[in-house]
Amino acid sequence: MSVDAATVKRIGRLARIRIEEDEVAGYQSELNAILGFVEQLAEVDVAGVEPMTSVTPMKLRRRDDVISDGGYADRIVSNAPLSEDDFFMVPKVVE
Repeated sequence: MSVDAATVKRIGRLARIRIEEDEVAGYQSELNAILGFVEQLAEVDVAGVEPMTSVTPMKLRRRDDVISDGGYADRIVSNAPLSEDDFFMVPKVVE
């Protein structure tokens, strides 16, 4: 696949990048080099290779999904400027 000057201008417009007329040839060669590299990647045989999300195998730490009522509302509102009965108090802003 090859990118022409009109395609470079269109990509620039879609990306909201101003491309001057003298810069088009440079961007055209860069985009063609990138697409050439992508075409090389398509030739690699990846049959039997499992998809991965990281270079090193990782396992996420998980915690038990336990439902609780919390039981520490007093600690939550302890830093609030105003609180009453474990609720935040705020000034009235709507009449």
